[in-house]
Amino acid sequence: MNQLTKRNENYSKWYNEIIVKSELAEFSGIRGFMIIKPYGYSLWDRMKKILDKMLKLTGHQNIYFPLLIPKSAFSKEKEHTEIFSEGCAIVTHSRLKKNKDKEELIVDPESKLQEELVIRPTSESIIWKTYKRWIQSYRDLPLLLNQWGNALRWEMRTRFFLRTTEFLWQEGHTAHSTEKEAIEEAIKILNIYTDFSEKFMAIPVLQGIKPYMDKFSGSEKTYCIEALMQDGKALQIATSHFLGQNFSKAFDVKFTNFNGKKEYAWGTSWGVSTRLIGGLIMSHSDDKGLILPPKIAPIQIIIIPIYYEKKYIIINKIAEDILNSLKEKKIRVKYDNREIFTPGWKFHEYEMKGIPIRISIGKNEIQNGEVEIFRRDTYEKIYLPWIDLKNSIPKLLDEIQKNIYKKAFHRTQRLIIKSDYYNDFKNQINHSGGFIFAHWDGTKNTGKKIQKETEATIRCIPMYNEKEKGKCIFSGKPSLQRVVFSKSY
Repeated sequence: MNQLTKRNENYSKWYNEIIVKSELAEFSGIRGFMIIKPYGYSLWDRMKKILDKMLKLTGHQNIYFPLLIPKSAFSKEKEHTEIFSEGCAIVTHSRLKKNKDKEELIVDPESKLQEELVIRPTSESIIWKTYKRWIQSYRDLPLLLNQWGNALRWEMRTRFFLRTTEFLWQEGHTAHSTEKEAIEEAIKILNIYTDFSEKFMAIPVLQGIKPYMDKFSGSEKTYCIEALMQDGKALQIATSHFLGQNFSKAFDVKFTNFNGKKEYAWGTSWGVSTRLIGGLIMSHSDDKGLILPPKIAPIQIIIIPIYYEKKYIIINKIAEDILNSLKEKKIRVKYDNREIFTPGWKFHEYEMKGIPIRISIGKNEIQNGEVEIFRRDTYEKIYLPWIDLKNSIPKLLDEIQKNIYKKAFHRTQRLIIKSDYYNDFKNQINHSGGFIFAHWDGTKNTGKKIQKETEATIRCIPMYNEKEKGKCIFSGKPSLQRVVFSKSY
């Protein structure tokens, strides 16, 4: 197998290569669309399984709405429409027909739709159109729904997982009887995303609120979690939006409250996408391939036999015993006894795929009653009695999970910096990046000027930092609180 480009030589090239060589995804031939390969989809499946359980434990139910949205419904909430219409794909006709003059298919002009349909960029419009039928009384609330599906937004510049025209995602949509309850819901979801990111993906995050000019279109407030990648750039991991009554008013979704009066419902929406896979790669992986936290890894253990002197039966027997004992512990383990590949080739393959632990069984292991354990996170080799692996391996997996998080946490902490002087700010952004806490005067114009000069944007206003009076790093005007700047993906 070919080696990867080193991160410090060309980070972008390294990122693309690691995805292709680890068999997560490949280009489809259609700009902005990718093919997610079985290993990549198994990683997304693992994320879905964990997050789906977390959402259901808090009372959310899964549902599915159509991919196509009537343009009249999509156009209802004006702020929402204004932004998302720029990246919409539209269905205008229902069929093709054969061209009489050439051997090709053309759009059948007689099949023009009575109303054009939008391929969903997000589902608020069709869902709130439906909520008008479903919500009549306070007894119908709260309505806590979640959808797993896909969406489509035309993108000018695309990159595997991080920014694709079509992406897989989860989008939640809830309706509530009070403003307080809806805000609590939005923050609850943000905390679920935070727990998922830190406890399962081993990615430390910063919770915050998007500045007003970057909030989700049609919302009152957008909560977010931001993470720092290895190159010092930020990645938005997830968002949770308090919609206020904007969509309920646009679609006339009223309910009779406890006092018998009519009022508009309060809403939230929130989501994560296959962008999580990009964040996972850029947070942990190295110049030899993926590094996957055990809780997320589709395969936690790979067992590789090293056959010698035709000792196939005894090696296979030991491997099968280990395999079965680990499966009893609900560990995701695979035995690769393919004879068409050498052990060295397999070692390289599974290092590239980021399997947390590799177990090798050969002559020395049989003679000593031990197996070689290789840790992907540290490249450390240890030897353990094979008969006791079902007790030692779970502890080792937990240690690896903690170590991967610890490494990402310390890297993030080193790149969190306060800055009060614009020249220092620019130097930090251009050399090492990171989260830079600095004062901002609150105007969109200042934010744009800083972005133009440095490529840094305001990632969020920290949710739990104490307010601190100061002067805007750019304009010198008064500021009540530091915000977080960073270059980003």
